[in-house]
Amino acid sequence: MARIVTLGAALQDVYLIDHNDFGTNSRGFLNQIELGAKIDIDRVKFSTGGGASNAATTFARNNHETIFLGCIANDPAGSAILTSFDEEGIDSSYITYVDNTQTGYSVLLLSPVGERTILTCRGASAKFNLLNPDDLDSIYPDWLYVTTLRGDFDTLEAFFTKAKSLGVKIMFNPGNLELAHPRKLLGLLKYVDVLLVNKSEAKKIVPGTVLTELISHLKNHLPAAIITAGYQGAIAANDEETYRIGLYESVKIKDSTGAGDAFGSGVCSALAHGKSFRDALIFGSANSTSVIQKIGSKTGIIGPNPRLHDMHIQEIR
Repeated sequence: MARIVTLGAALQDVYLIDHNDFGTNSRGFLNQIELGAKIDIDRVKFSTGGGASNAATTFARNNHETIFLGCIANDPAGSAILTSFDEEGIDSSYITYVDNTQTGYSVLLLSPVGERTILTCRGASAKFNLLNPDDLDSIYPDWLYVTTLRGDFDTLEAFFTKAKSLGVKIMFNPGNLELAHPRKLLGLLKYVDVLLVNKSEAKKIVPGTVLTELISHLKNHLPAAIITAGYQGAIAANDEETYRIGLYESVKIKDSTGAGDAFGSGVCSALAHGKSFRDALIFGSANSTSVIQKIGSKTGIIGPNPRLHDMHIQEIR
């Protein structure tokens, strides 16, 4: 067991599920919804999400001591998040409560093929400047798992430098607002132990067009990096190994929400348990595959000692 802090957002998620009106056309857009129309939907599902909240659930279900750092408000959505943390055994005592706003909220329009359009009101979840890096002094974690802080580089650097001063390992999954400033992002990678991005995101950080080029350039900046590429699998490298990874298995996707969070947190969870880099990649792939077979970003997260089969994973020498 390790002590892991997740830093980022927690949101109330509301799924609107309909098999007709939320279908997609040939260009990948939702079917047109007429302005002023009243549309009956099949069902509504309430859950909680947000990258750091999703990751925390993976860690807690795999018996790590898990602490969430983020912001919510004193409202029903905030209460739902706290209840979910209590149910999972996630420490919420370091949460920052924000006045005069509301807890972050997402409405997800889920299509029959598992893709979704997400409408998000960030609310309290985006107030990262209110968080205190000195909390790490009293927590003293083994790992800090960081999702997007909406481009707040000052807060990111404050947490990263504090973590490094304590000897804490850092895994970072940046978002669009960090990727919009690649030079600033590159400057942060000196603190990071493991970086997780997808192929298009990697292209914004370093030169290259194919996965092998991109991973080679990223490895010049930090000890380990993982680049996902959808149905093409992923590529991952640390100081000693480089792996080309296929899909864990081919499954029908019910909801792709949280797939990246499940993969990244699965890898980090396994590394924190002392697993090899290869085995950590397999566990992350299995976790992501399980999540996309359920509706909700947390429903399918797997627990400790699952029965995992081998998968296509090739070491590149």
